[in-house]
Amino acid sequence: MSTRLHVLVIMAVLAAGCSRPYSAVRDVTREKTAFQTSSWWKPVTDVRSDISIVYGANDYNEMTFQERVQSWRNRGYKTHFMTGIAWGNYEDYFAGKWDGKPHFDEGQMNMAGDTLWHGYMVPYIVPTANYISYIKERQVKRAIDAGIDAIYLEEPEFWANAGYSEAFKREWKDYYGFDWRPQHESPENTYLSNKLKYYLYYRALDEVCSFAKEYGKSKGMDVRCYVPTHSLVNYSAWSIVSPEASLASLPSIDGYIAQVWTGTSRTPNHFDGKRAERVFETAFLEYGSMESMTAPTGRKVFFLTDPIEDWPRDWSDYKKNYQSTFVAQLLYPGISDYEVMPWPDRIYEGLFLNPETGEKERIPASYATQMQIMVNALADMPLSSNKVSGTDGIGVMMCNSLMFQRGVDHNGYSNPDFANFFGRTMPLVKRGVPVKTMHLENLGYEESWKDIEVAILSYSDMKPMEEEMHSYIASWVRNGGHLVYCGRDDDPYQNVPEWWNAKDYEYGAPSQHLFSMMSMPADAKDGEYSYGKGKVYVLRQDPKEFVLEENADSLFLQTVVRAYSDATGGEKIMMKNSFYLERGPFLVAAVMDETDDMTPMMIAGKFVDLFDSALPVIDTCTVKPGEQAFLYDLEELSGISRPSVIASAACVEEESYEDGVYRLLMKSPANTVNTMRIYFPKRFSSVSVTGADGAAVSLDRNIWDESTSTCFMSFANSPDGIELVFR
Repeated sequence: MSTRLHVLVIMAVLAAGCSRPYSAVRDVTREKTAFQTSSWWKPVTDVRSDISIVYGANDYNEMTFQERVQSWRNRGYKTHFMTGIAWGNYEDYFAGKWDGKPHFDEGQMNMAGDTLWHGYMVPYIVPTANYISYIKERQVKRAIDAGIDAIYLEEPEFWANAGYSEAFKREWKDYYGFDWRPQHESPENTYLSNKLKYYLYYRALDEVCSFAKEYGKSKGMDVRCYVPTHSLVNYSAWSIVSPEASLASLPSIDGYIAQVWTGTSRTPNHFDGKRAERVFETAFLEYGSMESMTAPTGRKVFFLTDPIEDWPRDWSDYKKNYQSTFVAQLLYPGISDYEVMPWPDRIYEGLFLNPETGEKERIPASYATQMQIMVNALADMPLSSNKVSGTDGIGVMMCNSLMFQRGVDHNGYSNPDFANFFGRTMPLVKRGVPVKTMHLENLGYEESWKDIEVAILSYSDMKPMEEEMHSYIASWVRNGGHLVYCGRDDDPYQNVPEWWNAKDYEYGAPSQHLFSMMSMPADAKDGEYSYGKGKVYVLRQDPKEFVLEENADSLFLQTVVRAYSDATGGEKIMMKNSFYLERGPFLVAAVMDETDDMTPMMIAGKFVDLFDSALPVIDTCTVKPGEQAFLYDLEELSGISRPSVIASAACVEEESYEDGVYRLLMKSPANTVNTMRIYFPKRFSSVSVTGADGAAVSLDRNIWDESTSTCFMSFANSPDGIELVFR
């Protein structure tokens, strides 16, 4: 591979082992790309992914659920099924049409007695046994009867400020064996309340998915079950409780969709004393938490991005942040399955602000084209053994109990904007260190510890849910691991009734149990402690203190640097302002702002810019602080003896090359424009372009680039197909 110049950055990049050029020929047997829709097939939303995930089992708009499903199958899609597990258009259940009894009392309720609504007549639900039966019979069973063998139960969400409804009180009595206690009255009550919320959706998903598999088996089907969910980072920041990592070990769960997009990643957080949106950095951590949640268990995960978001913004805002989240997801080379968009109807038919005209308009043509280029690139995004540039081997531990300490502040202690998590991650990410998140629930899997040299732990915003977690950590340190522990251990949740202060234990904080296991003083002060072949570095500060004030992260960084040097025999952590990764022919890069080094990254070579709908050939890409790049490396075409599509805003449905004739059949949504760049070993002599009706299609542009032996072409897209024949 070529040598590239990166200003002030020297990187060693491993070969990806992918020598063939990009070719997004649609494979009807695979399940690599998907989108979700509650609608039927329409020409303007024919995204051409592998899977159409049909949302909801209801009949509407004079069309049955089965007819909606069939409309997508008729166009060559695999069809899967998705419905909400915590909310949905279940008016027949709430109004009593399903079993003759109204169930609005099962909605989640806050302290003021107000039901928390997801939409009109759609409350967030307390998942009772009766509700679980409804989901099985009315939603899942109907989908399987329609021949669907993949079920997605979306967003198991229980709001941390809820927990006051009669249904929840009944569940409390059944689970704990004593009467309900208001969560706002004590840290203990808050912890118990959120722990119950976590259990209720764990139970709901296990029961529904187990039913789906058994019912499918009775019909001769192998039904798979997935959970589309926000990341643990986002749910904790938004004060929502969900089962998250615990589901990955359930035999009834086959995988997840990582619901990360602008709407989650733009949630403000703190760094260097400033509260701000940090979309790229937050998305990087969100995707990382989903990757580390699933990789050790071997579960499949689709990474999601959204070209817009739930809240009304303008098109330029959507485009900028879509690029940020898109690059963030690609920086995980072990993931290559994607939900390319949710709700294509909203994207292609919605009206949002054009900042130039001040009017609400449909998606701009250039943005639609760019988006489709990016989506089609995902169809052939390879797995890669490459690693993101920077120092590997630093892990930040997290646990589902991060969600248990949210919703109510007690005894004057606060964790503003989830600062205790970002305090142990953002100082490193901003300096180009690709930190890995580690779920305590997965520490029993050997894969969780792979390549980890330094692990960073704090019990300021979470607590270990099982004693066994400490056994894994202590064993790792004894065998040579280096642990950095940050925390004053004075938050009001240290003394909640849990395993470290029950039965034979009387520890005042969970860290005391861990330290005692490693032959340390239970109340260890600031300093370094040896245990076996490893070390523990104690910082008696809560991680939030590293980011809530300006220039407050120096000691934390110095400690991590020292721990890494000790662990590796003197190696230094590479501090920089960027991330860079090569995946086959694709290059992705991001440069952080808010750092001491505000130097742009310069990437030299011969590339196609995949963030530009005109697909220009460039010799140098300059990535400024706060920006990202997505490139196709034309050097990957060296030695290719046949034509190949490099990039396109239309899906290549069919491709053939025989006797000097190169034929393509391309499909994409109506009312959009295709731009594409194609490589030819030598210049073609003629090209014909025809529509499905056999009529000639005019080319808007047809430009040959001699220096790269590529052709740039542009024409109107069609879901029925455009055929190109080159001779």
